[in-house]
Amino acid sequence: MTSRKLEKYELILDAALKVIAENGFHGSQISKIAKEAGVADGTIYLYFKNKEDILISLFQERLGNLVGMFHSSIKESTTAEDALRKVCEIHFNELENNVNLAYVTQIELRQSSLELRKAIGLVVKPYIQLIEHIVERGMAEGAFRKDLDAKLTRLLIFGAMDEVVTSWLISGRKYSLSAQVDKTVEFFLRGLKSFGGV
Repeated sequence: MTSRKLEKYELILDAALKVIAENGFHGSQISKIAKEAGVADGTIYLYFKNKEDILISLFQERLGNLVGMFHSSIKESTTAEDALRKVCEIHFNELENNVNLAYVTQIELRQSSLELRKAIGLVVKPYIQLIEHIVERGMAEGAFRKDLDAKLTRLLIFGAMDEVVTSWLISGRKYSLSAQVDKTVEFFLRGLKSFGGV
């Protein structure tokens, strides 16, 4: 993709994120997205097959960027505990700083069709696998309990962070999401640590 085409592709994705966050997926027509992006309706179809394709691409691009940030931060972390903290910090900070992305990932994903959820599930999979690797690393380091089921634990960690973000949105964002990092990580570590305490 040329830089000009890439620029337009990103412009459409940004517009779609804003429109879907404001109107919901079902209430977001291609014409609204095109208007927000400042392009003709037909231009959208040069880049995307349909509205579902836009939503899947949105998740691929934006969650792909997040997973890239997670990987970079984990490379710099010295322990599994530190890696888990960094993942939680990035997760909460990025969604707090991009409320439209938070709405789309937390609210719209749950209301979309089964087929769409499956496609988006494939995008989320690398993130969940990353959490599993952190759990396995902690077990190997002796910091986390040896009896943990890494696959179940990764879902519990992801699910808990996901619920914290959803609750923050439903509350009308009346408090700081990033301020929840310490208590969230402390809760995880109490369950994960090999000696049962933090």
